[in-house]
Amino acid sequence: MTFPTPDAPAFSPKDLASLGSLDRLPGLVRQLSTLGGCSRPVRLDGHRTEVDTATGLVLRHLDSSKMPAGCLLVRCGNRRATRCAACAEVYRQDTFQLITAGLRGGKTVPDTVGRHPRVFATFTAPSFGPVHNRPTGPSSSARRCKCSRSHAEDDPVLGSPLSPDCYDYQGAVLWNAHAPALWSRFMLNLRREVARLAGVAQRKLSTAVKVSYAKVAEYQRRGLVHFHAVIRLDGPDGNADLLPAWATTGLLTDAIRAAAARTVVAGPELNGEIVEFAFGNQLDIRPIRTSDFDNGTQITERAVAAYIAKYATKGAEGAAGTLDRRLRLIGELAQWDIPVHAEKMIRTAWDLGARPELADLKLRAWAHMLGFRGHFSTKTRQYSTTLAELRQARADWQRAQAGTPTAGPDEASTLVLSHWAFSGIGLTPELARLATAVAPPTKRPGVASGA
Repeated sequence: MTFPTPDAPAFSPKDLASLGSLDRLPGLVRQLSTLGGCSRPVRLDGHRTEVDTATGLVLRHLDSSKMPAGCLLVRCGNRRATRCAACAEVYRQDTFQLITAGLRGGKTVPDTVGRHPRVFATFTAPSFGPVHNRPTGPSSSARRCKCSRSHAEDDPVLGSPLSPDCYDYQGAVLWNAHAPALWSRFMLNLRREVARLAGVAQRKLSTAVKVSYAKVAEYQRRGLVHFHAVIRLDGPDGNADLLPAWATTGLLTDAIRAAAARTVVAGPELNGEIVEFAFGNQLDIRPIRTSDFDNGTQITERAVAAYIAKYATKGAEGAAGTLDRRLRLIGELAQWDIPVHAEKMIRTAWDLGARPELADLKLRAWAHMLGFRGHFSTKTRQYSTTLAELRQARADWQRAQAGTPTAGPDEASTLVLSHWAFSGIGLTPELARLATAVAPPTKRPGVASGA
């Protein structure tokens, strides 16, 4: 057993006495250690029984009431680091493995993907008004903001409007809400542009190449999302040796620029005017090579995977300072200490959510996300393995280490009878302190999971 570290909550004699008096401590340590440090496990009540249908013999039976904690504890699996650091770290590591597999192979992906044309692209949002920022440039004077100040990197004013009264909050929130549709339209246009530049009919493009990608959404400090994506050209069956000669990194780069420029999504009609949304002018496309990720020149597979995985566990709360949970009433904002700019965007989303013509955007449900309601990380099926396959591989490995069989003597003849009911989330204070003590140490950023 690992005892509490100086940073972990200490046990009181009363805690140890209450656990030890019931002879529960050893069993609790074993049960809590399976959570891997999850701070908000889901509590389930119920049972699971495996029966051999040929003989009627009960192979295994699990009753939650007989478990040391009095219930079954399951990891919350939350990807947000602000909600559960341990589960978010597992999600980050899995994302790292997923992205890496699509860049250099592994996890059922052939290593020939390393020879495919691929780029790392960043798509930004347009401007809805000037904001406080830290301009980059060769001289120190170039880092001066339009407000005539040189902001420190942790200055809380960064990202907020220079003139809040003139800032287009409505347009910013609606752009976030339409960003997922904008990406879908971009991918459609990208395939068209690849076909056009290659001189291939669009309907025949899939017989020559396939366009695959993996992307993640990141919030800028001004509260708008932008997308980081690995985009790759594959052969019709995923084999690099079958790629046509015209399928090059240069063609892919040109196609991305052309597709991003022509991608426009029509929004709702507001005040008698139809609003349209497009990407911002700042489009960054870099070939993925084998040199260091340094000064924005050339980047490696590992650097790209680590960079994307880092943002897979973050939401708007990390950059914009907004909430990491939904609002039931707008009056709840008063109890949260959030920046004025983020609060203004939340209130704008809430007000827009009351308009009948915007009902399909569900802006009130996503006001805490500043209007964005898309998935933070997505990929095409052929890009690489899936998160579900990585989790299943990890679960099988853990069962093998514990010596637990995955099924009965003949899986086809095993009947599983189970019933589980949600009981709650979280642990009692004394169990939370014990869980912290037995949790494994957090791995260093950039270290990939072994599953």
